[in-house]
Amino acid sequence: MLRYVAQTVQLTSTLFIPEICEPVKGAKIVVPSGQVEFFEGKTLELRCKPTVGNHVSYSWMLNGQLVSQSRLLYVADDYLLIKRTTSQDSGSYMCVATNEFNKTDVFTANSSEVVITVKDLVSIPDISFTVLKEDSHNYSAMVACQTTKGTPPVTFSLYNRRGSVDNVTVDKRDVTFKVPMVLGRHLGWLQCQANNGDGIEYSQWISLEVVPVGGPVTMRYDYDIGENYAVISLRFYCKAAKGSLPRYQWFLNKTLLHDRGSFYYVVNQPPEESVLILSVGRSSTGSYHCEVSDSFDNTTAISSKMLYLDKEELNRLRSLVVVVVFGCFTFLVLLVSICLCIGAKSSQRQLGEKSLLSLEMEGMVASNEDELDFSEYDEDADVVKMARGGEFDQASEVSVDEWPQIEEVKKMLEDEPVEGP
Repeated sequence: MLRYVAQTVQLTSTLFIPEICEPVKGAKIVVPSGQVEFFEGKTLELRCKPTVGNHVSYSWMLNGQLVSQSRLLYVADDYLLIKRTTSQDSGSYMCVATNEFNKTDVFTANSSEVVITVKDLVSIPDISFTVLKEDSHNYSAMVACQTTKGTPPVTFSLYNRRGSVDNVTVDKRDVTFKVPMVLGRHLGWLQCQANNGDGIEYSQWISLEVVPVGGPVTMRYDYDIGENYAVISLRFYCKAAKGSLPRYQWFLNKTLLHDRGSFYYVVNQPPEESVLILSVGRSSTGSYHCEVSDSFDNTTAISSKMLYLDKEELNRLRSLVVVVVFGCFTFLVLLVSICLCIGAKSSQRQLGEKSLLSLEMEGMVASNEDELDFSEYDEDADVVKMARGGEFDQASEVSVDEWPQIEEVKKMLEDEPVEGP
């Protein structure tokens, strides 16, 4: 049925031709690309096409909810565009076409739903392995490959350096491969590959080698102190000398401790060590030790030495340590003080000796200067005579035969002219 629109179009100043409003019918969604199932990252384009109708407005629904425009989602009239799709854009799309007559009669046509599936690409797979003990002589490596993302089905492949080891397609994101294992030997390297149809992702390479647990197993501890230097918490550390896949167990008075208790909890950090954290009190008193075995074989375990814990003894030992440390510090202070005093006295003594030696040196220098002053003058004749007389007096024991020679010398001295001063 045809209806006239309340509005008219003016062609001339005197002629009006009414426009016919045709109710909308037969809306349907057209997918230009033709793909309703594809991987994330692609562009989704939809159009809404009614078979009849004019002056039509459009709205879009996803899983029954109105679609609103966003940064990556564009809606304009009969056109919907989503760039860089993700799996969240999957679902049932429907368009609603609407027109109205005279603002009283509203006509609506809903399209049939079109299911769009946006598949997630697989993420980089993780690879790890555990050891399964088949019997006393045979072991197998259970190699696990898994991805955190990816729409199934996923094809997993296991490779070594020589080529493919095994592959399987599953409707989930993880799989386990079984590989023969020899303990204590390096059996090469393994890698996992994952593919769900639009590209392959590769795990890192891992070494296929398992070293059995070996001793010795050692324990050490440290602690925290509170007020008055009292020990309030303590940590025991357990470590084996070797072992690729160790399992740690803690014991108090030979009773197995589980992961958590009223005064303790266990933090395993395999393969390096295990930590037992204790709140020091009456309940924690007793003898502690740890045992380490292979995680795949608990028939043989290596035990550490026992360590006895008692709050009173621990704090008494702590007080003793404080006293010893303080005593050593005091002794060192006294020793340094004594050394400084001895050094000061030794310096004063050396300074005094140096001063005395300086005075003696100054006296000797003055004496030498006096002798040098007298040597600058010529000998006086009278002085010479007196000196000679003195010499003669000292030589009173000279024989008479020497007198002629002496007289001759005296005569020579008397004949020498005497210079004025």
